[in-house]
Amino acid sequence: MIIATTTSEVRGQVQKWRQAGLTIGLVPTMGYLHEGRASLVDKAVTLCDKVVVSDFVNPTQFGPNEDLETYPRDFKRDCALLEEHGCALVFHPSADEMYPDGNGKTDTYVEILDEMPRQLCGKTCPIHFRGGCTIVAKLFNIVTPDKAFFGQKDAQQLAIIRRMVRDLSYGVEIVGCPIVRETDGLAKSSRNTYLTSAEHQAALILSKSIFLGQKLVADGEKDADKIVAAMEANIKTEPLAKIDYVSAVDGITMMPVHMIGNGTLVAMAVYIGKVRLIDNFIVEE
Repeated sequence: MIIATTTSEVRGQVQKWRQAGLTIGLVPTMGYLHEGRASLVDKAVTLCDKVVVSDFVNPTQFGPNEDLETYPRDFKRDCALLEEHGCALVFHPSADEMYPDGNGKTDTYVEILDEMPRQLCGKTCPIHFRGGCTIVAKLFNIVTPDKAFFGQKDAQQLAIIRRMVRDLSYGVEIVGCPIVRETDGLAKSSRNTYLTSAEHQAALILSKSIFLGQKLVADGEKDADKIVAAMEANIKTEPLAKIDYVSAVDGITMMPVHMIGNGTLVAMAVYIGKVRLIDNFIVEE
């Protein structure tokens, strides 16, 4: 597995692969990888000849009071996992490599200007998706992948990237991959490492509420407001849980809906202590 720290290294290697007629897959990550991210690499390996994984904690996705400095990092561990799962190249740039003006900042952003990034997580983290679109656009320009792989757990991000690719005419196929859960149901996340043992147990209320919502849909409930209310009531039974949002939205536009239909996204963000966790499900009829 190649470890590259500069854009020129990545471009040079990708050019060699292209000359050999090979297809390229990209898995963008912020490192501290877990089985959920590994499943994206696995999927990419099955669909592409060579897989590039970016391992970069992107500063433009973090607000002033968010956890940029404390976000978990373990590059050596990441490399071991990536090599095991068939990654061909890991791109591990510095902040200055990606943002040459210094201090992890830039004057040029890629941003969707409609209401889509202002829903759900965008209400709490208003700059997050602007930073996400910007770094993914940069990675597309550097790696020029045929396919890029994103997890369904970050459903709003996935929808926003799909919109960006459509609007900017990127020739990249976006592949969404299912949520991977712990054996106890908790959705895999780098931020799970922040949880104490007691908080981990409390955090199970997220997946339990997701499963409740899925059961209500399976039983024929179509009223999105009733489903959301039932899920909120369930979350409130956990003393350590504080709801940021529970919402039913159109899975493409992210705008609120009141009736459940094919493609409806039911998503939540919940604080367990100081740790903000997300989870969701998509209705498939």
